[in-house]
Amino acid sequence: MSSLLDGLSAEQRRLLSDAPPGAELAAAPMLAQLSDRREFGTDWIFERKLDGVRALAVRQPGAEPVRLFSRSGQNINSTYPELVDVLGAQSCADFTVDGEIVAFSHGRTDFSRLQRRMGLTDPRRALATGVAVTYCLFDLLALDGYQTTKLPLRVRKSLLLRALDFREPLRLTTHRNQGGQDLLDQACSRGWEGLIAKRAQGRYRPRRSPDWLKLKCARGQEFVIGGFTEPSGSRTGFGALLLGYYEHDQLRYAGKVGTGYTEAMLRTVRARLDDLATTAAPFADPVRERHAHWARPELVAQLAFTEWTRDGMLRHPRFLGLREDKDPREVVREEPAKEQRISR
Repeated sequence: MSSLLDGLSAEQRRLLSDAPPGAELAAAPMLAQLSDRREFGTDWIFERKLDGVRALAVRQPGAEPVRLFSRSGQNINSTYPELVDVLGAQSCADFTVDGEIVAFSHGRTDFSRLQRRMGLTDPRRALATGVAVTYCLFDLLALDGYQTTKLPLRVRKSLLLRALDFREPLRLTTHRNQGGQDLLDQACSRGWEGLIAKRAQGRYRPRRSPDWLKLKCARGQEFVIGGFTEPSGSRTGFGALLLGYYEHDQLRYAGKVGTGYTEAMLRTVRARLDDLATTAAPFADPVRERHAHWARPELVAQLAFTEWTRDGMLRHPRFLGLREDKDPREVVREEPAKEQRISR
């Protein structure tokens, strides 16, 4: 057992187990639930909510030096070669970590800027974009051949801090030990996406869990693209994207979004939708758009919006970018979790 793990208490060491192959451990990341809860006890910690792409990194002796996986399990080494390099240069040779890849702009995470790197599979082209990325780590799933997911979160974070050398483009995600509405207000005033509240003694569970809660400054989520309208005037590509989410295996219509695009994105998305063209509407609900073009529901868009209308449509939606790391079938309407009993 490594010197770091030797420092655990006897009770904590009993929670360790032999780590499975890294790709298996990284295949099912823990996910947060959207919540409108704003009061918390002392058994919660609070991290900055980052607007990027989720990634788990694996380094094991005898295997490929480092493997970087998206949330959906795709190998993204070629997209972020500088992250592979910094992780491969660590003195610790056996670890699995969880974090978020982001691009910063004026101190804020900028998903639109990150879009220029996402999906590229040629390392030279990825670096030539000039978009610097940062890998913000917040959890440790395995260390030196042992699975650490059953250890309390505070212990995992302490091990993560000591196991790796944090230098750019690698950062440790810091946290606060107290939080609630005041801390969220501060985060929103700084232009952050919000906060993630986590149970300090919680285990790492490979599913969406109420032990991790998303506290958002504004509404926003992913939607499946099921079609588009024709552009008008001097606009190129398309007029608006037709959007939906899954409910009981049916794609429910949620409205359209016509703002937030660059000229390049209008052309790129139109080309991809043309490749997915179909004659049948993929939505379970009627869509009252004249001359709509339909597409197989395989692309996922990230949107910001103000609220849901009474008839289940998006109000004031704005396109932020495509999500290459999300399975369309996992896209559902996100609703805040019900208020839970406050821990004292």
